[in-house]
Amino acid sequence: MSSDDLAKIHASAFTQERPWTSAEIAALVAAPHTHLTIDTDGFALWRAVADEAELLTIAVLAEAQGRGIGAKLMQSWMSQAQKKAQTAFLDVAADNHAARALYAKFGFECVARRKNYYQRTGPKADALTLRASLPVSVP
Repeated sequence: MSSDDLAKIHASAFTQERPWTSAEIAALVAAPHTHLTIDTDGFALWRAVADEAELLTIAVLAEAQGRGIGAKLMQSWMSQAQKKAQTAFLDVAADNHAARALYAKFGFECVARRKNYYQRTGPKADALTLRASLPVSVP
């Protein structure tokens, strides 16, 4: 899947925040310690450094959401990450209840809040930093 394809998926999934460009995604994919987990209608981009894994983004096409693809991607990247790390982190918008519910199923708990982190056309949103221990029993 090309960085243009990934950028289209990201733009479809992220309508409130600025989606990542093809060039931004390509640069991240090319960076050391970064991994890409792909599904036909979505992807997870993550990195593992110094015994920690960080989910940089996970995106599923808007029309494919609600079909379990996000859970499949979560299970896949976390299974890979547990071979390289003991702890996983991610940031999520505090008002993104669907994503927060998905992450909770995978053992993520809130450890910090970043006020007004997400820039939007409307009101800004706080980011919640979530952490899970690896390996995790995935559903």
